[in-house]
Amino acid sequence: MAKYTHTWKIGEYCKGGIITVQITGKIIHVIGKDWDHSKGDRRSSDQSQAKEWTRETVESTDPQVRRKLYEFLTNLTTIYYADTIIEWIESKVELYKSLFW
Repeated sequence: MAKYTHTWKIGEYCKGGIITVQITGKIIHVIGKDWDHSKGDRRSSDQSQAKEWTRETVESTDPQVRRKLYEFLTNLTTIYYADTIIEWIESKVELYKSLFW
């Protein structure tokens, strides 16, 4: 079972400043975290212990997976970063695609 994790230190363009995505098999966790200023204010600072304050968990086979991810991410950050994060997720796991005939 494939496991992937990626963290975006977005800063002022994101509520809390940090978004982490964890993918385990078909389960996708999108986690909003508060920037830990005690570790520094730069993007190079170690934010691995930043406090989680919100989370959305979806399954890649859910027919509404794209809508759920997009709505959650655009609530946390800008459309640009939401699209960037969804593109990364799609590079790691196949999201449900409805077939229109």
